Amino acid sequence: MRQPVCVYLNRRGKVIRVGVGSPRQTQIPALELPRYGAERLSGIRCLAAMPKDEPPKESSLTAMVLQRLDALVTFTLSGTGTTSRGRGSVGYIKDSYIAHLLPQTAPTDDYWLVSEATPLEELVQQDFLDLVESLEEEFQREFTAKKVDQSHDQVILVGLQTDELKDQRFQDGLIELERLVDTAGGEVLLTIEQKRSKPHPQTLVGEGKVDEIALQIQTLGASLVVFNQDLSPAQGRNLERQFGIKVCDRTEVILDIFAQRAQSSAGKLQVELAQLEYMLPRLTGRGKAMSRLGGGIGTRGPGETKLETERRTIQSRLSRLQKEVNQLQAHRSRMRNQRQRQDVPTFSIVGYTNAGKSTLINALTNAEVYAADQLFATLDPTTRRLTLTDDNHQAQTLLLTDTVGFIHELPPALVDAFRATLEEVTEADALIHVVDLSHPAWEHQLQSVDKILAEMPIMPAQALLVFNKLDQVPSDSLKAAKQQYPEAIYISAGDRLGFETLRQRLAQMLQHL
Repeated sequence: MRQPVCVYLNRRGKVIRVGVGSPRQTQIPALELPRYGAERLSGIRCLAAMPKDEPPKESSLTAMVLQRLDALVTFTLSGTGTTSRGRGSVGYIKDSYIAHLLPQTAPTDDYWLVSEATPLEELVQQDFLDLVESLEEEFQREFTAKKVDQSHDQVILVGLQTDELKDQRFQDGLIELERLVDTAGGEVLLTIEQKRSKPHPQTLVGEGKVDEIALQIQTLGASLVVFNQDLSPAQGRNLERQFGIKVCDRTEVILDIFAQRAQSSAGKLQVELAQLEYMLPRLTGRGKAMSRLGGGIGTRGPGETKLETERRTIQSRLSRLQKEVNQLQAHRSRMRNQRQRQDVPTFSIVGYTNAGKSTLINALTNAEVYAADQLFATLDPTTRRLTLTDDNHQAQTLLLTDTVGFIHELPPALVDAFRATLEEVTEADALIHVVDLSHPAWEHQLQSVDKILAEMPIMPAQALLVFNKLDQVPSDSLKAAKQQYPEAIYISAGDRLGFETLRQRLAQMLQHL
């Protein structure tokens, strides 16, 4: 056949797998390996007979790393005879090469060591078990040296830049994704980037980049890989099969943050609805646990798989949650109608996540809304009363509503699930759009919020643009912003700077309602 042949043996010398093809083509899937861990090897070695007289290729060595093989031994053959029937050639071992992993102290270190061409007589004299034990001792020392708090996910970020994504926009997105992972409780170990004209249909990134990510997972001991673009269900399954660890995308990280932040029953309800809508198309089964019912007495039935049962259960739960969200929507509508009958104007505070909305409402009304330097620190809308004095020294009252923060490309599942909350924006008499002027990408954030607001069915006629965190902004950036947005208000909610001007502008807006 003139094809490579690979034989896989365990440490007792028992043959556990034989494959026709290179080590890369015959490698054992990560989920089927008997042993796995950053501090030890898999307990399997591969003997490969190769038709060409050359050292092992990088693809074969990469397969060794992905499987954490004890060793990869390749034999190069030379055809010097024919079979008894006169067809094909008989291969005689000419040289052999021994390759094994190396402990990694830095991401730039070599992953493997390949010996020089070794005669077969010398090869059989080597003690493989002694080599493996010494290697595992080194891996154990290295693993212990860099072992970290295991309560946090150890994350590798992967960013794909397609043709329509500009460099600055791409980098801003990766920085934001890193903050999202940090807010969700993960620790970013490494960021890997790739440029492609369009995403790969099966793995989002290219085959070579998949190998690079898999090698870094082995090197750094990562427990999670997060992609900056949404993964299709098939892409997620393919990547998890190759990496052997959990893979998720930006939307899933945001959903996880929302699940952690939800405090009220309404917030938890909306988060669960969004999570189930995201999860439903991604249900997958593995092995016999999801297989159809077997034949025989006591097992006959409709033949429904466990996967189908779970899907039907989730759909039933979705319908029930949808009804509860509709009831919540009706309840909040009644509350808004009651406020409108009392003839009290409502101003909704909107803006990008972490722009300082909760800090602003706390400073203006002495409220006790949770505020922190985190993305999506608050989810539930909070309404507080604010009293202002107009030019004639007459007291005027309005209601301030703090809403959930927006983000670039807000996941559709969240928009749908949080429509009861977002209606607080559409039913308001005016908007206060808060922008974090200290953020490097504040212009992009402003445009993202405007885009989301433009997609809403009804919007208030009046809107006030408020630039926050004035105390953290360089003078030249402030000057440029004032030239571009002369009608905006510039404040620092944390230090209560510019509040008098803000109150005067709010009072003027009240007169025009």
